[in-house]
Amino acid sequence: MRALIVEDDPDLNRQLMRSLEDAGYAVDAATDGEEGHFLGDTEPYDVVVLDLGLPKLDGVSVLERWRREGRGFPVLILTARDRWSEKVAGFDAGADDYLTKPFHTEELLARLRALTRRAAGHTTSTIDCGDLSIDTRGARVFIDGAPVKVTSHEFRMLSYLAHHQDRVISRTELVEHIYDQDFDRDSNTIEVFVGRLRKKIGSDRIETVRGLGYRLVPHGPSAAS
Repeated sequence: MRALIVEDDPDLNRQLMRSLEDAGYAVDAATDGEEGHFLGDTEPYDVVVLDLGLPKLDGVSVLERWRREGRGFPVLILTARDRWSEKVAGFDAGADDYLTKPFHTEELLARLRALTRRAAGHTTSTIDCGDLSIDTRGARVFIDGAPVKVTSHEFRMLSYLAHHQDRVISRTELVEHIYDQDFDRDSNTIEVFVGRLRKKIGSDRIETVRGLGYRLVPHGPSAAS
């Protein structure tokens, strides 16, 4: 899953980046409203953390532009302000949730998990596909209750497939959602990760739909990349 952080405080920006990366996200960051708007307008994100008090372009204006431009990703706004009217302005601009500074990182992560799973139509932090379970809170994978060891990139891929297991995901879409902006993206590595995951969770759980991409299935025909 891929996240964008738009926060002008450099220390908090770095802290949020570390926390989200440790939680399994691919993370991009911006320090002003103009850069944040550009990234959100040109890159596909699964969730965005947006400060309201930004230089160059304030957070409410950024959010209003995104929504006018059809950007539907979930947005959690951060604000040091306690005035209810400013929170209302954020929601009216299209925010999905908010946190008032200071906040606990665990609460932020829990809210982001809730936003991403609701956006994908899931209601709990554990996503099941047959006897395969993905714990989005602990970034862990289980088969029939037994833990499966996966790398961070493997978890991102499996988590994205699990969140969207009702449809076929192209290699391009996977690249866009499991790597951050600065990563040397190569769609061929997707096949490598799929191959590794099949060895760990079983080849019949990730189905190849020829010419289209991959789909996570509870049980299915064995398919090679």
